[in-house]
Amino acid sequence: MKVAVVGATGMVGNVMLEVLQELCFPVSTMIPVASEKSVGKTIEFSGSTYTVVGLETAISMKPDIAIFSAGGDTSLKWAQKFADAGTTVIDNSSAWRMDPSKKLIVPEINGHLLTKDDKIIANPNCSTIQLVMVLSPLHKKYGVKRVVVSTYQSITGTGVNAVQQMENERNGVEGEMAYKYPIDKNCIPQCDAFTENGYTKEEMKLTNETRKILDPKINVTATAVRVPVVGGHSEAVNIEFNSAFELSELRSVLSDTPGITILDDTNTFSYPMPKYAQGKNDVFVGRIRKDESQANTLNLWIVADNLRKGAATNAVQIAKLLIS
Repeated sequence: MKVAVVGATGMVGNVMLEVLQELCFPVSTMIPVASEKSVGKTIEFSGSTYTVVGLETAISMKPDIAIFSAGGDTSLKWAQKFADAGTTVIDNSSAWRMDPSKKLIVPEINGHLLTKDDKIIANPNCSTIQLVMVLSPLHKKYGVKRVVVSTYQSITGTGVNAVQQMENERNGVEGEMAYKYPIDKNCIPQCDAFTENGYTKEEMKLTNETRKILDPKINVTATAVRVPVVGGHSEAVNIEFNSAFELSELRSVLSDTPGITILDDTNTFSYPMPKYAQGKNDVFVGRIRKDESQANTLNLWIVADNLRKGAATNAVQIAKLLIS
C-alpha cells in the first residue's frame, strides 16, 4: 500500500503522518510530498526515513492513495492528475467539497456511500465535521429543522503563521501578521474571506456542507470567530427539531454514537474545552440543555481538535474505509 501525503511538511500534514501510524494504517511505502522548497528534506515515519518529493515525482511513483492537505489551488491543479494515474485522492481542502460529482464524507455518517469508482473524495471543513457528528444522530431521531452555530476557532486552523503571530505577540516580538489584527487577548469575528452576502467563506461552508452531508432542507446560519487558542475549535450550537425530545433520551442517543464523548456534569464543572480536546480524535459534547425560549429546541457546546477529527483523523478514517 503506497500512500502519498501531499503537504507532508505542513501543520496538518504532520498530524496526518501521526494519525496514519496511530490508527495502524497499512503503509508499505510512504511518499511525502511538498512544494519545491521542501523537496529533498527527510521525514520519519514508522521507524523509516523518507525523502520529500515533488508532485510530478509522486504521480510517477503511482501511490494507491494520496491524502491532500496543501490548499485548494494545489488540489484543483493536481488531484485529477493523481486520479487519472489510478490513485484515489482524499482531499482536505475546500476545492471539491461542493462539486456535485464528488462525495463529501464523514465516515460515521455517510461512509457507506463510497464506491471503488470514487477517485476524488472530499474531506469536509473542520468546523463542519464536528457539527455534523452531533447533528446526524439527532436528525435521525428528531428531525433537525434549523441550526444556529457560533464558532470559537483555534488559530491552528489558519496555519503555522498564525501560531507564530500569537507567540510573537506574547513574547513582544514584531513579525509577520497572519491576521489583520493582533490575536492574543483578542477575538477576531472573521474566519476566511468575506463573501457578497456579508458572511465569510467559513460561515458558508458550515451552511452548505452541513446541508450536503445531512439534508438540504436543514436551515443553517453561522458566525465564525477566531480566538487565541491552540487546542481545537469550539461551537455554541442552537438546534430546533421537528419533534419534541426528552433530555435523558437525547443524551443516550449521543452517548451511543461512535466518535462522540459526552462531558456534561455541572456539579463537577465537567464540560468540553479545547485545551483538553487537543491530541484526541473524538468530538466532545457538553452544556446540553433545553432552550427555554422556544419549543423543541436545544442548546449544546461542541469541541474537537481541528487538526485531528477536523482534518487528519477523518481523512485517515476515509482511507481505512477504502481498503476495507
